[in-house]
Amino acid sequence: MSYRSKVAVLKTDSAQVVADYRRLLELINYKSIINPEKDTVIKLNLSWTKYFPACSSQPWQLEGLVKTLVEDGYEKSKLFPLENKTVVTDPIKGARNNLWMPVLDRYGLSFTPLPEVEWVKYSFKEPLLRLNEIFPEGIEIPKMYIGKQIIHLPTVKTHGHAVTTGAVKNAFGGLLKEVRHYAHKYMHEVLVDLMIMQKELHPSILAVMDGTVCGDGAGPRTMIPIAKNYILTSSDSVAIDAVAAKMMGFDPMQIPYIRMCHERGLGVGQINEIEILGENIADVNFGFKTKRSFVIWGDQLLRKGPLRFLEKIALHSPLVFWAPMASNIYHDWLWYPTIGKSIIRKFSGTEWGRLFEQYKKK
Repeated sequence: MSYRSKVAVLKTDSAQVVADYRRLLELINYKSIINPEKDTVIKLNLSWTKYFPACSSQPWQLEGLVKTLVEDGYEKSKLFPLENKTVVTDPIKGARNNLWMPVLDRYGLSFTPLPEVEWVKYSFKEPLLRLNEIFPEGIEIPKMYIGKQIIHLPTVKTHGHAVTTGAVKNAFGGLLKEVRHYAHKYMHEVLVDLMIMQKELHPSILAVMDGTVCGDGAGPRTMIPIAKNYILTSSDSVAIDAVAAKMMGFDPMQIPYIRMCHERGLGVGQINEIEILGENIADVNFGFKTKRSFVIWGDQLLRKGPLRFLEKIALHSPLVFWAPMASNIYHDWLWYPTIGKSIIRKFSGTEWGRLFEQYKKK
């Protein structure tokens, strides 16, 4: 059989994970994807300013990548680790809380918060499904993205808006400004748009996904973190999301954004058309179920549910300040200090919790 895409998958543990990221990257022949002569964006994933297991890029995931790149002679001046803000996240505080900064400092790399760079309106040649409608005055993107390679660092987790989230959704936080919550109503079509945009902007794309601790339930924040000890990589963002979805227990082609990307030739969503390198995942099924947090439930009630007649005044007017305030109250003041802290206490006794603590000392 002739496969259309490749995804590398390895089993790992906390003692070997950084070295295993090198093995993973070599398995996919990453040097044939990421050209050392070109500038490379390293797009981290920050779903919460606070640290919560499986929620955002893990420090060992970042170290596994940058250690390999630096040791293999990629110029530090050509590597740009970065992340954006949302109406409820702060990239600088998030980089500290998620222990990215000790890793970047150790390897001589700087962190770029996207709100501090120049954004420009960019006219995409290919027709987009929704974003031109959502942003009729033009789509602004970071100017520094244009023409650069990109490496995405997502985690394996469920998502209340997108069913699962991974490499494709990671572009959501880089190519759209903090008002990207306007796109939640048409999440799957917007994720297709993001793949169209990336194909035009980046000469090559690599996703390096952490599934050492995965998130089940009401993602991308209020999840149950479960250690699964897997890491994945691919140059096809759709294929790696499809493989991760399959491992989580979903039929990838039943997830709208994966199916639509596959149908449009933006990547491969059919598992039998993907060559899996490394581990045999044929019988892997985490049994995950997507749930909606209180905040996502309320958001969908206003955008697509019986309260949609209030959408304009509630979410597209000066009154919109209430939405991030409600999110912060629920996530940061109610859920995190109670349920979240309890989960983190249990997590701290695991091999991955102990590894996270070690990064605080580096």
